[in-house]
Amino acid sequence: MKSRPYHHGDLPAILLAHAERMVRQRGWDAVSLREIARDIGVSPAAPSRHFKSKQALLDALALTGFQRLAEVITVACKGADGTFAERLSAVVRGHLGFARANGALFDLMLTARHSPQASLELREAAQRWSEPIVALIADGQRTGEVREGTPERVAFPVLAALHGYAGLTLSGAVPPEQADHGLSDVVASMVRACAP
Repeated sequence: MKSRPYHHGDLPAILLAHAERMVRQRGWDAVSLREIARDIGVSPAAPSRHFKSKQALLDALALTGFQRLAEVITVACKGADGTFAERLSAVVRGHLGFARANGALFDLMLTARHSPQASLELREAAQRWSEPIVALIADGQRTGEVREGTPERVAFPVLAALHGYAGLTLSGAVPPEQADHGLSDVVASMVRACAP
């Protein structure tokens, strides 16, 4: 019987990519280190050299998800011109676009960050994705388009509505034909909540 190679290429990246495919196809509960090792052609012990457990692999995958979401939000913030309302709308649409395109990963991200076993790095990444939105709020305060208060506190209802709408959309509670109209209503509500 031919033994499988222990390692090939950038094994952590390969493991994460395969785990993400598995999450997309069958959900994060179905992820198995042993199955991934078999699928990519390494020994069953090889993944454990990089991820000590399935949970460690899922946490690392959630971490990459938060990093990618932060990039989407940053790009949306930098690419949006105009009024605070227009810039906020661009950010919200970018966030929802990420959630729609990565539904199972987004679900994992929200679940993993609340786990008592979540790493400090994951918890910090879960906080960092919202920093560009808080900065957008602060900028809106400087231009007089957003009410006074600490930017984090003013941003909180925006972030809650953003995550809530994404969750409702992904769960199917918002019919697809109403999603864009509903999103416009949510953005308008956010802008009113931020108004001076």
